Amino acid sequence: MPLTLQTPPASPDAPVAPRPIRQSASLAVLRNGPGGLEVLLLRRADKPNDQNSGASVFPGGLLDAHDRHLHAHCTGADAAASLRLCVDGGGLDYYAAAIRECFEEAGLLLACDTAGGCVALDGLLATQLEAMRAAAAAGTDALLSVCDAQGWKLATDRLEYFAHWITPPGMPRRFDTRFFLAALPPGQAVRVDGVEIVEHTWLRPAEAIAPGRGLKLMNVTRRILQHLAGFGSVEECMAQARAQARVPLNMPRLASGPGGKRPVNIEEAAWAEIGYLDPDGRGDARHTLEGGLVMALAPRVWRVTATAPEGTAAGGDAPAPGAHSYLIGDTESGWTLIDPLPADAAQLARLRDAAPGLVLRVLSTAGPWPDAEAAVLREVWPQADLTRHAAGEVLPLAGGAQLEVLAGAGDAGARCYLLRPEGLLFTGEHPPGPADALPPDAAWVAPARGFLNGVRVLPS
Repeated sequence: MPLTLQTPPASPDAPVAPRPIRQSASLAVLRNGPGGLEVLLLRRADKPNDQNSGASVFPGGLLDAHDRHLHAHCTGADAAASLRLCVDGGGLDYYAAAIRECFEEAGLLLACDTAGGCVALDGLLATQLEAMRAAAAAGTDALLSVCDAQGWKLATDRLEYFAHWITPPGMPRRFDTRFFLAALPPGQAVRVDGVEIVEHTWLRPAEAIAPGRGLKLMNVTRRILQHLAGFGSVEECMAQARAQARVPLNMPRLASGPGGKRPVNIEEAAWAEIGYLDPDGRGDARHTLEGGLVMALAPRVWRVTATAPEGTAAGGDAPAPGAHSYLIGDTESGWTLIDPLPADAAQLARLRDAAPGLVLRVLSTAGPWPDAEAAVLREVWPQADLTRHAAGEVLPLAGGAQLEVLAGAGDAGARCYLLRPEGLLFTGEHPPGPADALPPDAAWVAPARGFLNGVRVLPS
C-alpha cells in the first residue's frame, strides 16, 4: 500500500555552512486614531531576488557600523540600553539605528530640541527637510552632523523595546532584529523616500492582518500586528512594553506539511521537534502530523502514525491522526517495534512496509499483551519476541545501542523505553514522572500522540 515517507535527517557528518545573521532594528510607530490604536506600515519597493519584495513592513533596517558614533547625540545611555537588550555592550546602537531608519524611510525623526521638546519637522522649509533626509541617507555621520548643527538629540528614551526575532534557519537572508515602539512625534508627517519605500498607510492592527485587506506580510510582521491588536491605545501598548521584565527571543523554524512549507512559531507544538530533526532549516520536517505518515526521527528510528478512526477530528474537516508506533533498528540487524496499535489492517501493513527486515521484538508501553492482541501480532510477526520486561532491564540493540526499560507513572503495568545513545524516551500514554527524576541522558520524549518534546531544555 502507498506510504507517505519522510526520509531520515542528513548525516551529522555533513554539516551545512551556516548563513550569516545580520543585526537590525525596527520601529513600530503608533498613533491614536478614531477607531483606536493605529500603526504605520510602509510598502517596500518590488525588487527581484528580495524575499521581502512588496511587503508591508515597519520602518527599519541593518545596523550601521557608525551608529555607535551617535551615542553622544542620544538621550539615553549605552549601559542602560545594553542592560535592557541583554547584550554586553552597544545596545544603544539598536535604538539609534531604529530612529535613523525611520527617518530615512518615513521622514519621521524621534528627536529633542535644545529645550527638551519634540522636534517639529513640519515647521522646517521643505528644501531644508529634504536636504537633511538626503544627508541622513548618505550615512550615519551625516545624521550626526545634522544633530550637531541643530543642537538636537535622538530621543532614544521615547522608544520602548518590546520584541526580539531571528529569521528561521534556511532562509536566504537571516536577521537578528530588535523591535521598538514609539508614538508618532507631534508636528511631523510621513514622507516616504520613494526608493526603498513606495507608499505608507496607517491601519488598526486587526485591519492590517485581515485577509480582505490583501497586504503582503512577513510572518514576524503578522505576529507583531496580532500582538498589537490587543491594545486600545498608544499609552496602553507602551506601558505594557515598558513593564516587560525581559523580552523573549522568538526564532521560527521552517517546516513542510499540508499547504506547503511555512514558518512554525515557537508556541506551536511542532517547533521543538523541527529543531531536533532539522536544525539547519532544510524545511523537510513536518508542521502537521498526518495519519499514515512514516517519518524518520533518527537514522535508526522511524515513527509510523495511524489514521484516526472516523469521528475523532480535532477541528476542521480532516480527522486527527491516531497513535504512533515506533520502529528501532535497521534492515540488516532487524527491528524492535514499540506499540503496534491500533492493530487494524492498514496500520499493520504500514508497519510491515516501514520495516522491510525482520521485526524481532514487539514491546508495549501499556502492559502485558492481551491474548487477542498477542495472537494478531504473532500472525503478522511470528518470529517476534513478545516478552514482558521488568523495569530496570536493558535490552541490547544493533550497533551498540540499548533500550532501558523504565516504569511508567499512573499505572503499575506501564512501561517507558529509553533509547541510548540517542536519548529518545518512548512514553506511550504513561510518562514516567517529572523530568528531574529521569536518567540524565533522556533528552527527548517520543509520546503516544503528538510531536517530540525536549525533556529539560528546548533547543534555541
